[in-house]
Amino acid sequence: MKETMIYEKLRDNIVKCGICAQKCEIHPGQKGLCKVRENRQGKLYSLVYGKAVDVSVDPIEKKPFFHFAPGSRALSVATVGCNLGCKFCQNWEISQEFKEAYGKEYSPKDLAIKAKNWYCDGIAYTYTEPAVFYEYVYDTAKEASPELYNVLVTNGYFTPEAIKKISGHIDAANVDYKGDYIFYRKYCLGTRGDDPVKEALKTLKEEKIWFEITNLIIPGLNDSEGWIRTMCKWIVDNLGEDVPIHFSRFYPSYKMLNRKPTPIKTLEKAREIAKEEGLWYSYIGNVLGHKYENTYCRGCGKLLIKRYGFNIEEFNIDKNMRCIYCGEKIPIKGEKWINQKLFKE
Repeated sequence: MKETMIYEKLRDNIVKCGICAQKCEIHPGQKGLCKVRENRQGKLYSLVYGKAVDVSVDPIEKKPFFHFAPGSRALSVATVGCNLGCKFCQNWEISQEFKEAYGKEYSPKDLAIKAKNWYCDGIAYTYTEPAVFYEYVYDTAKEASPELYNVLVTNGYFTPEAIKKISGHIDAANVDYKGDYIFYRKYCLGTRGDDPVKEALKTLKEEKIWFEITNLIIPGLNDSEGWIRTMCKWIVDNLGEDVPIHFSRFYPSYKMLNRKPTPIKTLEKAREIAKEEGLWYSYIGNVLGHKYENTYCRGCGKLLIKRYGFNIEEFNIDKNMRCIYCGEKIPIKGEKWINQKLFKE
């Protein structure tokens, strides 16, 4: 247990959390929406600091990151808890349906050592929401950098203050942009709709942290062509054309077992819309072997990175991050952690 880093003391020992965009006002003896931050006599404490519920090794492509440190390995770390309540959560056992904070004890130093011993190139804070174990992320990232990279896989319900405070220790983020204002309110328990996600993405850009966006498309809920176009246009206008976006296929889960998987044609149409709006680096996820798992050159259109699932089978980019065919500059970050075996001699 550790006192949290960003909160405000209000009247009568009530505190207001400043890390998550829900900005819970928490009375003494109570917890926030995340269920892992508790007010004890007017001080706000993290109940999951040093308690990792999952520590495993993943390819960075699984997060998914397609333009950050391709071919590298990340130590994936999670605690229980989440600041949203998505009815379609894939990791609901550890994000939603737990009775109390639990996990195996790992100090930040332990995690950094384990990452090195397991031949990882960095650490990914993932599976649940890193905002709810912010202090643990902060201290671990400080311990790991600059030798290892640190990446967030987040729902984006961070406050700008929290992002700015940790920005010097975070190398990249993948942000879920789930839907419009009503979607967040109705299906995710996001009290402020999608506004915090937009704020977080703008802050990541301001702080010069590389980011990619994932949009899980759920049939009948956030799959309209109008919404997808609105989202893509907002991304281009506010964040730029080089932002990679991953349109991910929904599979029935948690409280949405009655919905069918996303039709592949819907995902392909979303990618088409993204390209029309200027987002060249748009991908289809959760469809093994689909051609739009791959990266193609914006200059000449040739295949640059061929993927099958989380594996890279072909890599046609040189060490200056240029297409080997036409010399087009490709937005790839985390160069020092790229698997060097990918480069052609």
